[in-house]
Amino acid sequence: MNYRHAYHAGNHADVFKHAVLVMLLEHLRAKPKAFTVLDTHAGAGNYDLRSVEAGKTGEAADGIGRIFDAALPAVPAYLDLIRHLNPEGLAVYPGSPAIIRTFLRDEDRLIVCELHEEEAAKLRRAFRGDRQVGVHHRDGYEAINAFVPLPSRRGLVFIDPPYEEAGEQGFHILVDHLNAGLEKWPGGMFAAWYPLKDRVGINALRKRYGRANPPTLAVEFVRTPFDGKSLAGSGLLIANPPFGIAERLTALGEDLAAAFAMKKGGLGLEWWIAER
Repeated sequence: MNYRHAYHAGNHADVFKHAVLVMLLEHLRAKPKAFTVLDTHAGAGNYDLRSVEAGKTGEAADGIGRIFDAALPAVPAYLDLIRHLNPEGLAVYPGSPAIIRTFLRDEDRLIVCELHEEEAAKLRRAFRGDRQVGVHHRDGYEAINAFVPLPSRRGLVFIDPPYEEAGEQGFHILVDHLNAGLEKWPGGMFAAWYPLKDRVGINALRKRYGRANPPTLAVEFVRTPFDGKSLAGSGLLIANPPFGIAERLTALGEDLAAAFAMKKGGLGLEWWIAER
């Protein structure tokens, strides 16, 4: 595995998916029963935006850098978290495990998986001594089969793979494991991220997505026009989404469009499998 998220941390895809992740975590916290989150492709935790890797791409400048001083009324907790981590100006961006950890109560648990050896070592250091977090150096897709259904029987499986495979293969791998996970835990909430460079990959994903799966909402945020090469935007496929989330996502789309001063693109929603 060669992918290193340090080159892309804080880009527009991170802003979108992590804002939605915060919404899902807020839903889980709204009820007293304990929950567990499985983060299948966790990365390294926190990312230094002043690092050589971040500087080579400059993607954070057009992502979190554009909205750090803006407002996202649909999900204020997301930017509150980023600002709390950066009291003297934007320098660090939290990855999904760091974001999830801030939402855990004493009774909640987090399982993080990372296949890249160096990234997994960073996670172990970050969560050393934390009894609420289990760190596993293993393949995230294999972890779905190993840990689902989650121990608390309530929670979220957050799937954010690197898509290193060529063409449609990465989408096929994602959807096959997502289908298998939902077969084992049909009542579980799953959120799977996918990149948008063109429509080929997402069309392949949709064709293979199980028709017997539970209600599933696709939400996509398109930042720039499609050119078939660069990352124009990204999406999240949410199985068993929380009640009322569609309205909050619509509001988030309006917030992001304003924060990024967008004239084209934006956020779109589609029920792949309607609520019953």
